[in-house]
Amino acid sequence: MPRAAAEPLTTNQIRGFWAAWAGWALDGMDSFIYALVLVPALRDLLPRSGLAADQANIGFYGGVLFAVFLVGWGFAFLWGPLADRFGRVRTLVLTILCYSLFTFLGCAAMTVWQLAAFRFLAGAGIGGEWTIGGVFVAEEWPESRRRQGAAWMHTGYYFGTFLAAIVNYTVGAHYGWRAVFAVGGAPALLVAFIRYGVRESARWERRVAARLTNMQRRWTARDSFFALFSPEYRRRTIANAALLFISMVGLWAGSAYVPSSITYLATREGFTAAQAARLASWAIMLLSAGTILGCLLVPTLAGRIGRRGTLAFFFVLMFVFIALGFGYVFYLSHDALPWFMTCLFFLGIGGANFAVYTLWLPEQYRTECRGSAFAFATSFGRFLAAGITFLVGAGVARMHTIGAPVALTSVAFLVGLALLPLAEETKGKELPA
Repeated sequence: MPRAAAEPLTTNQIRGFWAAWAGWALDGMDSFIYALVLVPALRDLLPRSGLAADQANIGFYGGVLFAVFLVGWGFAFLWGPLADRFGRVRTLVLTILCYSLFTFLGCAAMTVWQLAAFRFLAGAGIGGEWTIGGVFVAEEWPESRRRQGAAWMHTGYYFGTFLAAIVNYTVGAHYGWRAVFAVGGAPALLVAFIRYGVRESARWERRVAARLTNMQRRWTARDSFFALFSPEYRRRTIANAALLFISMVGLWAGSAYVPSSITYLATREGFTAAQAARLASWAIMLLSAGTILGCLLVPTLAGRIGRRGTLAFFFVLMFVFIALGFGYVFYLSHDALPWFMTCLFFLGIGGANFAVYTLWLPEQYRTECRGSAFAFATSFGRFLAAGITFLVGAGVARMHTIGAPVALTSVAFLVGLALLPLAEETKGKELPA
């Protein structure tokens, strides 16, 4: 448990934090499992689907499946209104069951299209866990520690990528890609701990009780969702969704292609397929270590230079190291692998931009629509990001290279820097009631 100095935490706050953290960690494991087993899975499934398992098809259909996964994650916006209507804990349980089941079923896929369907449904559950866990921690932790709680909670996802890399390094290397997906069903075991050990957010319960006491109509899921587009919230909702879209382009067009890039570079430098797979696992661990470090910097940066300034810092890192790593280092004739690994570490730090949203989004909305706002902002842009990811995959297939198509996505972060002045700064403000 992170050490903090202000108010002591209650038992429910501690249990709730660990439930949200562990859910997000296992969420990270499940979402990165596919990136790690992309090449072997497609080599097996493409011929079963009547398609040649050549580099062009692996690149193209890999992009298609990433895009399908993101579309599924886009539909995770539906979890937010449910959390505002029925509570954070109940909805959290459902999201974990959803992504656990459909990640597990990936091990039974016999064609590319079956795997696509399972990844679509797993994506819907994975997107919901971040929303509900982040909102729960924001509402349940005391104001003096909320900023740290949000950042610490977000490190869970990147510990999850460590788990994915370890699973691939051990289980995948010995038993194949299907066994890796089977292990991905493990998060379902967390549900018992959450269901019986964590109470509902006190802030949400007080809000519901207040409406009943004042004889007001019960707030519905529809009310929560449409409140986001009221005159009070419309501008910030659009700005938040746009900024999340920028971040998603970097995550899925950049980080998701890291294992494939490392595999290619390692093979080019004479490593065996098994050695290349292990190096890909080490690369994801390095990327994750950088992001965990970045997450731990978020509370300090957000307190000193504000939420917008902190996001700008991470956007600059993403722009520089995606462009440098994929656009230049990837094509070096000598020593490309160690220099690419160095870029990955700094790219990992830039990836902590997502932790800023975990802190920032709950600060912008009232309790009655906070879950809907978080879910919409973190999900809607994924429909557009799916299109970008598809284009990157098509570019990989057409250009017969990963580097240049991915490097072009760095331009999105320049657009993000231009959009930041439109966002709502919440530095020094308490969580709305």
